[in-house]
Amino acid sequence: MFESVLTLQAEHDELQSQLADPELHANPARSKKVNRRYAELSRIIAAWSEWKEIGDNLEAARELADEDDSFADEIPGLTDQLEDAAEKLRRLLIPRDPLDARDVIMEIKMGEGGAESALFAADLLRMYLHYAESKRWKTEIIEQTTSDLGGIKDIQLAIKGNSADPAEGVWAHLKYEGGVHRVQRVPATESQGRIHTSAAGVLVFPEVDEPEEVELHPNDLKIDVYRSSGPGGQSVNTTDSAVRITHLPTGIVVAMQNEKSQLQNKEAGMRVLRARVLARQQEEIDEAASLVRKGQIRTMDRSERIRTYNFPENRIADHRTGYKAYNLDTVMNGALDAVIDSCITADEATRLAEIGDHD
Repeated sequence: MFESVLTLQAEHDELQSQLADPELHANPARSKKVNRRYAELSRIIAAWSEWKEIGDNLEAARELADEDDSFADEIPGLTDQLEDAAEKLRRLLIPRDPLDARDVIMEIKMGEGGAESALFAADLLRMYLHYAESKRWKTEIIEQTTSDLGGIKDIQLAIKGNSADPAEGVWAHLKYEGGVHRVQRVPATESQGRIHTSAAGVLVFPEVDEPEEVELHPNDLKIDVYRSSGPGGQSVNTTDSAVRITHLPTGIVVAMQNEKSQLQNKEAGMRVLRARVLARQQEEIDEAASLVRKGQIRTMDRSERIRTYNFPENRIADHRTGYKAYNLDTVMNGALDAVIDSCITADEATRLAEIGDHD
């Protein structure tokens, strides 16, 4: 059982040798890749060692049980521990999403519901900022368009992690957030106290590690410049500093106007464009490898309603996993762990079932 770990142990030892070589660290991109894989394998090797140790203890207890009743008493507990350790190791051996260790670019857009939708988009932004703070991740607002009432029409946010371990990666946690987030509450603009339903869309893209990773040929780009505008459409710049970049092969369009200089807006736009193109490429790889599953937890489809936030009942519900809790107030303050863990667990269960089907 778990014979495949022996091969991973050899790879782990080889990576350990590479990490001791100063030449590796002269290449930041290569060093990052090796560190991520080493961290992933270290978690597996630790779980494997724990499983073996419990198994040895159980075997010893069984051998000594006939001579000493105290050893017999330990057998049920050790048997349960061994099953738990085996399940933990089995889950760690599920092939990981190769992008799990990546940082992300998140987009939040107002949807149905007008001004209330924009206010809810601002609430979602605050929720994610608090969640990132709880993880000690760094956040950076790349571009945003606000509404007259202090809501958000559209925002692009970069979130940077602090661990080489893919299991602790930003993408590993936030990739499940893409889709429609529906809110049910009495809007601040509602004078009759009626509950309204509105929605905001969220998209999450893995950040590109190095610009060279996603090659964007100049001939494939259509770049337009124009004057930036503020809320209500009024001009806020007398020069053509805003930039719109269209990637012709995919039709992906990115527009930036937050910065005062055209160069800065172009650099920000290229950063977001690379992330979107990387996500598109990964989707194509997944489809080619038949990894896109029916009922998949993670989706890039903004039209799928994934979660409902019911303020009158203080209820949060994830429609993909069946998760439901009555602590919406704390969730909106960034306590997202239980919700996201339900997605991770459901995803792992699906992958485990697939592995079983292929055995």
